[in-house]
Amino acid sequence: MVLTNTDQMDKEHDTGLWLSEFAEPYVEFTGRGYGVSVASIKGGRVPVDPRSTTEGEMPPDEWEGAIRELESTLVLSQVNVNDYNAIFLPGGHGTMFDLPGNAALQSALAHFAENDKLIGAVCHGPAGFVDVKLSSGKYLVDGKRITGFTNEEEQQMELDSVVPFLLESKLRENGADFQKGSPFSDYTVTDTGFVTGQNPQSSLSTAKAFVEQLG
Repeated sequence: MVLTNTDQMDKEHDTGLWLSEFAEPYVEFTGRGYGVSVASIKGGRVPVDPRSTTEGEMPPDEWEGAIRELESTLVLSQVNVNDYNAIFLPGGHGTMFDLPGNAALQSALAHFAENDKLIGAVCHGPAGFVDVKLSSGKYLVDGKRITGFTNEEEQQMELDSVVPFLLESKLRENGADFQKGSPFSDYTVTDTGFVTGQNPQSSLSTAKAFVEQLG
């Protein structure tokens, strides 16, 4: 699982990882017996978007192990991708700033795609797919049915003028067959080699579909 290290979009907007988009899949994966390594672009502590936690309420007990992982993550560039069968990118607006263009992530994603390994992401996680090219020169998402946080959802959150690009638009530019459900509804898309979810509401269903593909 690959996470963001970005904690601010600008001086007025804090950001980070959207907690449920990591915790729910992490619990699902580990509960099914998979070994999970947690990496981030820079390694170390991963910031959590304050909007993704409810003030005064404790996270579910089953999230404790996932939350502990956020204190000390691996540096992505030091991870040997040959050791893994799948890669999963949780979201949070932070991903829009440090996942696109990261050489280690681009190389990792190309490896998983070209070796018939599974790629998954939820909400803003597919920002990591943006402008990734395979050795053939073809975009990673070209012709793939995927989803992610939609333009309409970004506009409803009034952050469309804050993010560096609109995720839906950028993925379409890269040739993706972008699918979407109603705003903030549970919506997951599976295609050969890919499992993606639209928003935070889709985290668990995306994780379950991901595990089904892994077998």
